[in-house]
Amino acid sequence: MATATTYGARDHARAQEGARAEAMPVVPAADWPDPPCAAGHLVWAETVAGGNYTHRALARGTELRLTDRLGDACSHLLLYAADRPWERLNVADTVKVQWNAYLGEGRLLLSDQGRVLASVIADTSGRHDALCGTSTLARNTERYGDGAPQSASPAGRELLKLAAAKNGLEPRDLPPSLSFFQGVEVREDGGLEFTGSAGPGGSVTLRAEQDLTVLIANVPHPVDPRPGYLSTPLEVLAWRAAPTGPGDPLWQTTPEGRRAFLNTAEFLAARGLA
Repeated sequence: MATATTYGARDHARAQEGARAEAMPVVPAADWPDPPCAAGHLVWAETVAGGNYTHRALARGTELRLTDRLGDACSHLLLYAADRPWERLNVADTVKVQWNAYLGEGRLLLSDQGRVLASVIADTSGRHDALCGTSTLARNTERYGDGAPQSASPAGRELLKLAAAKNGLEPRDLPPSLSFFQGVEVREDGGLEFTGSAGPGGSVTLRAEQDLTVLIANVPHPVDPRPGYLSTPLEVLAWRAAPTGPGDPLWQTTPEGRRAFLNTAEFLAARGLA
């Protein structure tokens, strides 16, 4: 189909309606094949290519499942309270308050206000990282020859800048991120050991405990020692559900977690949101 004229370009563009690529959002999300919930409850269905990013605003109670389809995805995640982005994921407090540097089922993702942004309610991967953050332009340029967003080896921070800008955020609003599906452990000597992926099909499910803005970059982990830029598709699905309540075992697991949930509940109640 000729695209040399405006009419031809329009006809070519319209002919793409209904076409599907391997990595793209599915709109409406209810059209996603084999959904994990009632199809009408799906609010986000997308496959994020390696070296790409995505973002979405999610309501409190929404469950978000990330899946490493082929074994070399790495989801670098940032969370913000939707209407007040100065309250955001604080990785240091997430680790410090819970006395644990390793993510997994039952862990809480905390803000610096002592409140829960999201909880990890399921995890079949176990290979995650709260220590290293994401890759940078300078590091990727050194390792791969380029780290710009439009290059063949985009850096995670550069992609998160783009996702942030589409939500009214600036580069200064980007704190250190969490990484899912590529693990790192601390050795006895204090050094870091890259443990890599648990293999294809691993997933982690988060529950939004407040209205959230979610930013995700799917790029190689910054300490992945392999020479190539290896990043495979990430599946992102989200569906309507309910936030964690006082009767949920997750609320009562630890004194620190209980206090974080109480802080969250008090704040939301004062605003008429819970």
